[in-house]
Amino acid sequence: MPALYLLIPIALLIVAVCIFIFFWAVNSGQYDDLDGPAHSILFDDQDPNHLAGVDQADGHKPDDEQEPPRA
Repeated sequence: MPALYLLIPIALLIVAVCIFIFFWAVNSGQYDDLDGPAHSILFDDQDPNHLAGVDQADGHKPDDEQEPPRA
């Protein structure tokens, strides 16, 4: 019985801390976009230095299809 006098306040304290953390997460926007991270793994990152599509659109040959330099 004396253990209950210690365990009940500890349990109530843990519940209060969990509720506080939950409301803090909701107020700070942790649950605003639930679908974005799930869809972001499906798409490649946009690389501004990636010029393969630009070269192909301009009609240039890729580097592996160009003629080797002549001596």
